[in-house]
Amino acid sequence: MGISAKHGETLERGSDDATSPDRIRRFIAANLPVQTVPGIPDIRLHKAGPQSGLRRLAERDPQFGSPYWAHYWGGGLVLARYLLDRSERVAGLRVLDLGAGSGIVGIAAAKAGAAKVHATDVDPYAILAIELNAALNGVTIDTMLGDLTKGKPPKVDLICVGDLFYEAALAKSVIAFLDCCLAQGIAVLIGDPWRAHLPKSRLQPLAEYAVPDFGEDAARTRPAGVFAFE
Repeated sequence: MGISAKHGETLERGSDDATSPDRIRRFIAANLPVQTVPGIPDIRLHKAGPQSGLRRLAERDPQFGSPYWAHYWGGGLVLARYLLDRSERVAGLRVLDLGAGSGIVGIAAAKAGAAKVHATDVDPYAILAIELNAALNGVTIDTMLGDLTKGKPPKVDLICVGDLFYEAALAKSVIAFLDCCLAQGIAVLIGDPWRAHLPKSRLQPLAEYAVPDFGEDAARTRPAGVFAFE
């Protein structure tokens, strides 16, 4: 991956660059083991475990948020698996992975033959994790830090949304943004394990898989769907 790190890299107290991007990349590479994604053997990700010590990152950075990027989410898993199974849905297209987290959906899109893949997230730690995970899987992803839902529709052909309907205010802003994208002729695919704020009346079911979900044992699965947003 072009990144060297001693096993068990830590963030020493008193280090001026403890929250620098290079230092955080080394921390992730050393402390979040690379694992094959359940049900998707073509993709490997850095994933947090009991001994990963993410608390150390939080202690050094008051802006550290919930490390969603360090775990599997059902919606991301189901959408990534669908894109690999149905590569014709993304082959040759410009694709955006919205709220990308670990980058799993963007990685799947790239492996499925997308012409260009962008991934965006509001968490700078997620951006660093996406870059590491993309390199680990031998794909190229352009990362963007920020909330794209507050701006104009991007210049892409397809937007992939993996698991962004778990909170009411977030779901509202995402739906408004996706409506603007539809108006510009941009297609939208959603992967979701039936979260409370999923806009069910706007969805056309395309596929369903059993996948593990955030915070659960990878051996336990639940149904999750892939939908076209209309």
